[in-house]
Amino acid sequence: MGVQSVGRTLVFSEEFDDPDLDLNVWLPHYLPAWSSRATTAATYSLSDSCLHLSIPREQSLWPAEQHSPLRVSAVQSGNGSGPVGGTLGQQPPHAGAVVREEQPAFAGWTPSGGYLETRMRATISPRSMFAWWMVGLEDIPARSGEICVAEIFGDTVTARPSAAIGTGLHPFRDPDLIDDFEALAVPIDVTEFHTYAVDWTPDATAFYVDDELVRRCPDPPTYPMQMMFAVFDFPDRSDGNDDHLVPELVIDYVRGYA
Repeated sequence: MGVQSVGRTLVFSEEFDDPDLDLNVWLPHYLPAWSSRATTAATYSLSDSCLHLSIPREQSLWPAEQHSPLRVSAVQSGNGSGPVGGTLGQQPPHAGAVVREEQPAFAGWTPSGGYLETRMRATISPRSMFAWWMVGLEDIPARSGEICVAEIFGDTVTARPSAAIGTGLHPFRDPDLIDDFEALAVPIDVTEFHTYAVDWTPDATAFYVDDELVRRCPDPPTYPMQMMFAVFDFPDRSDGNDDHLVPELVIDYVRGYA
């Protein structure tokens, strides 16, 4: 538990202590409306009270059209779409993307504010990344804003050690939001556990790493948002000698406080 959470009321706690993923909270797929659940299933396991998301060499590409090649293992705490052939869905991969598999409405943990915190570590290389972000449920297109709590690309990791941690807001189709995102170098070793957090109020989002304030963004969205945790691999960024690498994101806990 981070210092910033002291004195707050715990309202959500996922400790990953059970042998199976709680499917009432998490969907182990990445934006399945744009292809299918079968083709977007995460590679994951639970052990040592942690959720392990990984991308083994045999995992296939995420199959969305008009998107640079990527492989991804993710969990999300919400899901839904309009009917097949329509354009209503979460985080479409390109303009005009159409739903390939209709998704029933699902809302696990979808807060609209509070102090939110996770503890995680990752194994990544210059061709991979990991992230924790939140997006609107997009039950209507305008509720599409994003709060990115931590986005770390492997090509920003240095031996000092340090890594550039991206935080901020993206409006997408929300006309009331302004894009406000920046990646700042932070002296951490991402292979070790660290806490990443956001204090989310109607006035601002304040982003923390190990209880240290990284940056602050005013005027965030205030509608319910779903959690997105993912590790990504980008094959077209390979140097030819790294195809054997297995990116992994390990999440110790996810907690929310009022």
